[in-house]
Amino acid sequence: MTYASLKPSPKAFDQHKRLIVLQVAAVLAIALLLFVKPFLSEGSSGHEFVELLGGVLILICVGGRLWSILYVGGKKNEELISAGPFSMTQNPLYFFSTIGAVGIGLIYGSVVVAVALGLASFVVFRVTARKEAEFLLGKFGPAYLAYAERTPRFWPNPLLFADQAERQFSTHALKRTFYDGLYFLALFPVIETVEHFRNGGFLPTLFTLY
Repeated sequence: MTYASLKPSPKAFDQHKRLIVLQVAAVLAIALLLFVKPFLSEGSSGHEFVELLGGVLILICVGGRLWSILYVGGKKNEELISAGPFSMTQNPLYFFSTIGAVGIGLIYGSVVVAVALGLASFVVFRVTARKEAEFLLGKFGPAYLAYAERTPRFWPNPLLFADQAERQFSTHALKRTFYDGLYFLALFPVIETVEHFRNGGFLPTLFTLY
């Protein structure tokens, strides 16, 4: 599909539907966490490595989202941002959030859960990104079309990185994004607590996931 085929949207995409889908996915993931045991046993070297990798991905997610919001915070849909992380991908916030979703699955100790959460996030954000592209094309016209033609929709291309000497940002948006990032970090003690209860025999195990 080419960007020229997008139908310009007269108003910004309503994020409410995306949030509902993600909330439902989060509830299902929690239910899975309570009754499913990861193949790698708690305390094993394999489990510790996968858990560590998941923690690193979550830190990348939080740091990447904060970096991205420095450029777009307070000006989303009002200004065409094409510097910093937005010079490598049109949707760095969605990209880093997907990395965080994969990290959550790895902290749980399951590659299957990590892949499932990553794919679910990718699909939801891809639909959202398309809707936003329609709006931006209608608002910024040829300027956005030129930007979209040279910048990947989702997967970053580091070779395209370009920055500005100075950039104003919204402290409110930065603080809100930081609080959002705490949800990713808070899942680590939650998962550890569930594993403790499961290992103690307080939670039933319905099946095992790799």
